Amino acid sequence: MEPVADRELQAKLYLERHRIMELLNQLTSFLLFARPKKPREYLISLLERLRVAKATHVAFPYFMDNSNTVSMFEMMDMAGRGCISFVQYKEALKNLGLCTADEVLNDDGHIITLDTFRDEMNKRMEKMWSMF
Repeated sequence: MEPVADRELQAKLYLERHRIMELLNQLTSFLLFARPKKPREYLISLLERLRVAKATHVAFPYFMDNSNTVSMFEMMDMAGRGCISFVQYKEALKNLGLCTADEVLNDDGHIITLDTFRDEMNKRMEKMWSMF
């Protein structure tokens, strides 16, 4: 019989290798955002959309649509300048789960416009979903 510590380590490595915790976190975020009347059916549908997207290279399901992205950007751009700071940009990515706390993002000195913000969010969302 294997020691409990070995089984726990095997389980931990399995979850990490298959990114199960990240997938469950994303599914939970979608579920809490949508709050559907039938959560099980919603999750099944979401997983099916993810499977189809991977198989056919169609768009992955996104947590935020364009109007949500614009609203978030406008909340950060309170002066209405059409850009946000790099710090705001990085914090937004972290809050959305699209950037880890220890991920290094280099500030290249460029301003972050709505188009840049939206493009980067979409790119990171697609990358995140494609890992599952």
